[in-house]
Amino acid sequence: MVLMLMVVLCYTICSLSDKYAVAKIKFNGNELTFLMAAATALFMTFTLPFVDTRVIWGIPAVAAILLLTASKMLEFQMSALILQDMSAFELKAWLGICLFVSYFTDIVMKTQSFSWLRLGFIAVTVIGLVLIAQAGRKKIRYGKIVLPLIVYLAAKYGYGLVIAAAEPYISSTMCLYFALILLALILLPMAHPVRIFREKRNGGLFVVLTKIPNVAGLLGENAVIAVSLANYSFIQPMILVVLFFWGIARKEEEHDLLSVLGGIVCIVGIVGFQFV
Repeated sequence: MVLMLMVVLCYTICSLSDKYAVAKIKFNGNELTFLMAAATALFMTFTLPFVDTRVIWGIPAVAAILLLTASKMLEFQMSALILQDMSAFELKAWLGICLFVSYFTDIVMKTQSFSWLRLGFIAVTVIGLVLIAQAGRKKIRYGKIVLPLIVYLAAKYGYGLVIAAAEPYISSTMCLYFALILLALILLPMAHPVRIFREKRNGGLFVVLTKIPNVAGLLGENAVIAVSLANYSFIQPMILVVLFFWGIARKEEEHDLLSVLGGIVCIVGIVGFQFV
């Protein structure tokens, strides 16, 4: 639980910085994703002497790197499409599906045993997410976004599954490290980094520096995945709750009693799952 809270803190900082980068500095998706991947890989380089750098080169390790790269690429690209018709809170609420899928994956992989009580707390968390989503509900054209939504959820779940499945062949740190480098190289022609630092120098430096806590968050997240995919799937709802109450405190988000109740219900579900 302590490790999960550390990851949530790091990712919350990054989420707030990304929001600032898009809203104030006007970075587009390719620019922001390139800076995230390149800067995170750069800072991860300094951690390599202190972490597991095991790689057994072969088809499984290479496949894991390619799948992780695809997962991250699809996550960012699909979320950009979905958020044109759906609020960020509504999108996070759909991640409740990943909670159920990840929990049953843990059971199949024998990292957890089945518990009706834990399943109940997952359901409580999902109910809380749905209530929070009411704060940012839009009229959603599901016919337009159903495929991107399915791909987005599969990418989020797939990230944890690939990390867990590839562990015998490549450490989670090295798998992510190579995937980020590959992602940065793919986006290089579209991101135009020279133009970024010529036209948005201070903004680019700001985004790069805020990826330092992102490294800590990613390493911590991978450590959580090694223990449980379900715990990994709880990280995003926990971030959502923090950002939701942060928005209320700063009067940045519309809210009503129902959505505040959703935040409380979500916390009950998360804490209950961890301690039963």
